[in-house]
Amino acid sequence: MSDDASADQPGPRHAAIIMDGNGRWAKSRGRPRSFGHKRGVETVRRTVEDAGDLGVRYLTLFSFSTENWSRPADEVGALFELLKHYVEADLEGLAQRGVRIRIIGRRDNLGPDLVAIIDRAEARTCENTDFHLTIAFNYGGRDELRRASQAIARAAASGALDPDQLDETVLSGFLDTADLPDVDLMIRTSGEQRISNFLLWQAAYAELVFLEVLWPDFDRQDLARAIDTYRQRSRRYGGVDVGAA
Repeated sequence: MSDDASADQPGPRHAAIIMDGNGRWAKSRGRPRSFGHKRGVETVRRTVEDAGDLGVRYLTLFSFSTENWSRPADEVGALFELLKHYVEADLEGLAQRGVRIRIIGRRDNLGPDLVAIIDRAEARTCENTDFHLTIAFNYGGRDELRRASQAIARAAASGALDPDQLDETVLSGFLDTADLPDVDLMIRTSGEQRISNFLLWQAAYAELVFLEVLWPDFDRQDLARAIDTYRQRSRRYGGVDVGAA
C-alpha cells in the first residue's frame, strides 16, 4: 500500500474524524491529559493540510462532545481554551488559504467570549470554497436531531412547513450540517470501535475505518492509508454491485 492515497481513485469527498487517544498518549508519557490535548491540536494542524493535499474537500473533526461535560472541570476548561487558541492563532492563515470554517454544536451554554470567537471565524471565512473545515464542539448527534426536531415542530406549528412535505432533504436542512455533503469516510483513532454519537444522520452510509494509532501520533501516512482503505471498498447504498450474481 502506498504512503499517499492515489489521486486517480474517487473520493472521499467528506472525511470525518473522531480524534481519540489524547489522554492515553499523555498518560503513557507521565504527563497530564491537557498535555495530550495540546499535542492533539498540532495533529489537527497537520491533518487539515494533509487532507487537502490528499483530495479531501470537507473535513469534520469531533473536538468536544455534549457528553464531555462529565470530565473534570480543569480538563473541560483546557479544551475550551485550546479551541480559542487554535481559532485565534490559525484563523488568518486558514482564511488566506481558502479554508471555510464552521463550528457545529450547541452554543447556548458556551461563554460569550467563545461564541464571539466562533462567530468571527465563521464570518471571516464564509466566502471561502477551496476547503471546508468543520469542528464539532459541544456537539452530539442525538442532541442535534433533538434540536432539529424542535425546529421542525415550530415551523409546522407556525404554518411555515407542511408536515406532508417533510422528506430527507428538508430534514437535512434543519441540521447543523445543512450545507455539507454526507460523510463518505469516518475515521476513529485509538483502537476504539464505535462512533460515539457523532454525525448519526450524516454518516448513515459512511465507510468506517478504526485505527490503533493515538490521535497525537496520527500523521499523513495514517490518513492516506485510511483513504486507500475507503477506495478499496464497494459502496452499494443498500443495492448490489453491477454484475453481481
